[in-house]
Amino acid sequence: MPVRTIQGFTATVLALLAWAGVTSFEEGTAQVIRSGPSTCKAIALTFDMCPVRAGSGYDAPLIETLMARRIPATFFLSGRWMEKHEAEVRALLAVPYFEIGTHGHTHAHLPLLDDDRQRAEIQRAVTLMETRYGRRTSLFRPPYGEYNDATVAIAQALGLRFILWNVVSGDPDPALSLSRMVERINATVRNGSVVVFHANGKGRYTKEAVETIYQDLVLGRGLQPVTVSTLLDQCRAASR
Repeated sequence: MPVRTIQGFTATVLALLAWAGVTSFEEGTAQVIRSGPSTCKAIALTFDMCPVRAGSGYDAPLIETLMARRIPATFFLSGRWMEKHEAEVRALLAVPYFEIGTHGHTHAHLPLLDDDRQRAEIQRAVTLMETRYGRRTSLFRPPYGEYNDATVAIAQALGLRFILWNVVSGDPDPALSLSRMVERINATVRNGSVVVFHANGKGRYTKEAVETIYQDLVLGRGLQPVTVSTLLDQCRAASR
């Protein structure tokens, strides 16, 4: 069963996938969402909330910047992160221009799991969001951007929209400078782009990058920041 990703695998992950008998990385027929319509002069800024081993796991200055500028944003929360950050989850849910999706439970490499374990990993975070926080969400992003046909089929069976991205900020990379990050984003963003960042404190320059691209892309190029659902639904409807 082919495995797909839009981020580079580490040597360790590649070795594990080979050990599991997965060697093909070619695109197949599975459909995932990487961007909105190119006719829509808008972009979606998205932020993954993965579990962390050190630090608070919550980039408060970044969130405060988004709120101060009233920038719509979509957050993908892992179940394990939600379990340890109840106050932060409730704060994010209270912001009307923020949107929440899920990101699996433990941030596992889903293609390494069998179908039953994949389903449990995906569904557990969705159930946690609904039972503990009273919020239903239809957006799902696989950890690491990794998936196979089973991942897509399970997400579809659970009624989830499979959201990836087409612009990589690279913000967790400690060797990536702010200027290089901004240069990369500005060069690759197009109408309808979905940009991936992190809001769990792993991005050294995430706040500064968001502030800079807000000036460059929103104020400079007139690209309206919207949530993923707005990008996919309202922008698509308006472009017809």
